[in-house]
Amino acid sequence: MAEIAVNHSGKDKSVCVIGLGYVGLPIAMRAVERGYTVFGLDLDERKIALINDGKSPIEDAGISEELPRYPFTATTDPSIISEADIILICVPTPVDDLHMPDLGPVKGATDFIAKHAKKGALVVLESTVNPGVSEEIVKPILESAGFVVGKDMFLAHCPERINPGDKKWSVKNIPRVVGATDSIGLERAAAFYRSIVDGEIRPMKSIREAEAVKIVENSFRDINIAFVNELAKSFDQLGIDVKDVIRGAATKPFAFMAHYPSCGVGGHCIPVDPYYLIERAKLSGFDHRFLKIAREINNSMPAYTVELLQDALNSISLPLQGTKVGVLGLAYKPNVDDMRESPAEDVILALEQHSADVATFDPHVLRLSTTKTLTEILERSDALILTTAHKEFIESITPELLKEHGIRVLIDGQNAFDREAITAAGIIYKGIGR
Repeated sequence: MAEIAVNHSGKDKSVCVIGLGYVGLPIAMRAVERGYTVFGLDLDERKIALINDGKSPIEDAGISEELPRYPFTATTDPSIISEADIILICVPTPVDDLHMPDLGPVKGATDFIAKHAKKGALVVLESTVNPGVSEEIVKPILESAGFVVGKDMFLAHCPERINPGDKKWSVKNIPRVVGATDSIGLERAAAFYRSIVDGEIRPMKSIREAEAVKIVENSFRDINIAFVNELAKSFDQLGIDVKDVIRGAATKPFAFMAHYPSCGVGGHCIPVDPYYLIERAKLSGFDHRFLKIAREINNSMPAYTVELLQDALNSISLPLQGTKVGVLGLAYKPNVDDMRESPAEDVILALEQHSADVATFDPHVLRLSTTKTLTEILERSDALILTTAHKEFIESITPELLKEHGIRVLIDGQNAFDREAITAAGIIYKGIGR
């Protein structure tokens, strides 16, 4: 067999990013900024057209501003993979309605690579997966096409870290970890990320350890959020303001990290990643009871929020059935249009199951809002549930405005409003644990 010319670390010049969403798009732009020739691959023709026109397909001020400065070729044609020294898999890894991991997008991206990649290419899986996916799923697909991983194809994992809407931390400076199946792949992957990221790049001893890092990060957050959500339910019965208690506990300068309760946990990571570990561990005969309980608690919060509304309405002799309820927010976090795993969806579903007359408004997701202005949703609502603490809501909604529009109940699913001021205006206020 002829000797294969391999681009070792420092010699990789071209990058193909598969999946141009919240993870792939900013990293593609960053690679352009740092001098790489970049190609982008996505199956969404609308997204491709916007990117090639210099327009961001997602709501992000930084991306919208920088995309025209750092353009790259985006396409739906997977043959573009053959042009790349480094191939990044940045596709989503969702769970289905039964919380089972869906690795279809990862498998599809790997199939494209197996068919089109050149020998010597470095494949880096950025998508969040459970430990073992790189070796048990990605590697066999590549080798089924005739590649020998570790010899004429190199495989690494660098779990994505992105926080949409965060002006301080981005793909440019968030520290990363990287693992690989062999030393050459690790060297090349670490060299690539050090060339585009200003933060620390930490090599891991194995690719499985790298996969486990992201699962641990987000399971940690899920568990701590579940703890304070359970406290919120308990303190609500005890007449204790959980938000004030957490702020008090946070004055301790060590061994405490403040997390706050809400109407539910959203985003592509925290409500998804624990299931990847739960299901993978189950195959190995281990039962993650703690993780499952945390997921159960956090999944219960949208229904609990609606129960708070029902109790508040009952106190003024109003049924939830037929009451006009306005839901403020569809996105999973403030000031973005990202709806992945948003608890607002489950809040709306619970309201509809109780036959409430539901209207929605999100200034960042107008296309799916049933009302198009804040005034419109206030005019047609008797009660409100805040599901997303967008600045437009926090800055505009006052007790006087609520009273002017006849709002009788406000359920603050993010504990974002001034409880005392709203109560003083004669409006029933209920937060999560306050």
